[in-house]
Amino acid sequence: MNLSRLFKGKKPEDKPAAEAAVVEPLPPRADQPARAPGADEIEQEVIEVLRTVYDPEIPVNIYELGLVYDIDVDAAGKVVVRMTLTSPGCPVAGSLIPEVESKAMMVPGVTSARVDLVWDPPWDPSKMTDAAKLQLGMF
Repeated sequence: MNLSRLFKGKKPEDKPAAEAAVVEPLPPRADQPARAPGADEIEQEVIEVLRTVYDPEIPVNIYELGLVYDIDVDAAGKVVVRMTLTSPGCPVAGSLIPEVESKAMMVPGVTSARVDLVWDPPWDPSKMTDAAKLQLGMF
């Protein structure tokens, strides 16, 4: 899915004030064990740094865009980000994944960071937050 036509003329620096809203945590997965002390705080800080990661073609961060499906933090501070891309042929796949890992490693308490790139469920615009839809004129 080539989204560049949809977002033409918009830039990451054109962020609305709504994007600075309170971070909502991801819902827990049914198969997820009890969280280690401090894991929730680390997850929230990882979410904050992921809000600084943009696909160059889309002026919305990857978290608001709905590309991040899950963030796991274990007791040792190992972080696994389960995410997707807007399409399997996304031209920034080679640079976006290392950027997510690098930004997650910047969070205090994170000892390692890994991105698991998944295609199921496939991304579609319904996964975007209301703030992202508003920013892109889709609301």
